[in-house]
Amino acid sequence: MNTPAVADFRNYPLISALTAVQPLADRLHVQWADGRLSPFHHQWLRDNCPCPECVYSVTREQVLEIVDVAEDLVPNTSLVDAQGCLCVEWQNGHQSRFDPGWLRAHAYDEASRAERFEAKPKSQLWTANLQLPVFEYHAIMEDPKALLQWLLALRDIGLTQVRGVPTEPGSLAGIAKRISFIRESNFGVLFNVQSKADADSNAYTAFNLPLHSDLPTRELQPGLQFLHCLVNDAVGGESVFVDGFAIADALRHEDPEAFRSVCEIPVEFRNKDRHSDYRCLAPIIALDTLGQVREIRMANFLRGPFDAPAEQMPALYRAYRRFIAMTREARFRVSARLSPGDMWCFDNRRTLHARNAFDPATGARHFQGCYIDRDELLSRIRVLQR
Repeated sequence: MNTPAVADFRNYPLISALTAVQPLADRLHVQWADGRLSPFHHQWLRDNCPCPECVYSVTREQVLEIVDVAEDLVPNTSLVDAQGCLCVEWQNGHQSRFDPGWLRAHAYDEASRAERFEAKPKSQLWTANLQLPVFEYHAIMEDPKALLQWLLALRDIGLTQVRGVPTEPGSLAGIAKRISFIRESNFGVLFNVQSKADADSNAYTAFNLPLHSDLPTRELQPGLQFLHCLVNDAVGGESVFVDGFAIADALRHEDPEAFRSVCEIPVEFRNKDRHSDYRCLAPIIALDTLGQVREIRMANFLRGPFDAPAEQMPALYRAYRRFIAMTREARFRVSARLSPGDMWCFDNRRTLHARNAFDPATGARHFQGCYIDRDELLSRIRVLQR
């Protein structure tokens, strides 16, 4: 047989060698050198055959659809070859050859699945004593290693500051595009955060803006938000942040009933102006399939009236009040003032941000902002890590 086809663009190191294979009625049991035993069902093996007939070698995307293979297909032979690959010859003559590194990375025995779960990046929860990760603009723009460290901090901590960004309007686009393309919204590709008389958002006023995520009115809230300081001469206007995941974790432990309410009872957020009308009905805290907090959706100034069954309304109000109250607790809050050339970049679906009121009569205040989706951040990290 030829060298095993590469299943995708990632690298799969050999963690442990294949030592033996045992055929059973509907699966193969594979023995590894470290003693682990992994079952691989016939359907799974045939479905994941990496040969050029089943996977297009240019895109490395699957061509085979499992429905086109007999459901009761079984191997004629199965063995570990001289290169340590698992080789399977099927009844219809088709041959599949699996690289042991790839096979171990996708094994679905209990130990292997637990290993993968433990290896997944974990959010590092933070409170008021956060050691803020700070990065330099020129390093991010010129050094892929510095870029990767910044992106890992964004992924794991959800709040970073970059210093030394040029203060010419539009400079923000360059550093944002070090990650990916910018997500446009009804506020534009780059939006200007400054007080104006005909404001179409509370963000474009001078008064206090409470803790919130941006665009909770969208089915998919932006993943990353950038806020770049061009001018900051006005008195006031300090930035405030809380880790929404840390608050959700505290709420889960301190008031499980309230946590359940904000996870299960949807709330409608609305954003309307003269030309648009966005609405989204979703819980304040969204969980993933494993019950871990996936995102926070919150902006009181964009919230519509609660619409819940009468018997749930008291519980919803109690939980909502508790969540808002916790965002005001000093133990969670980080506050700082940006100077021209400084930039915040944070996970908008995790880190809630606020702005203290400022006095426009005391000086100008001009920030520019933009969004990038979280998927683009994660993709860029994976490519840089190859």
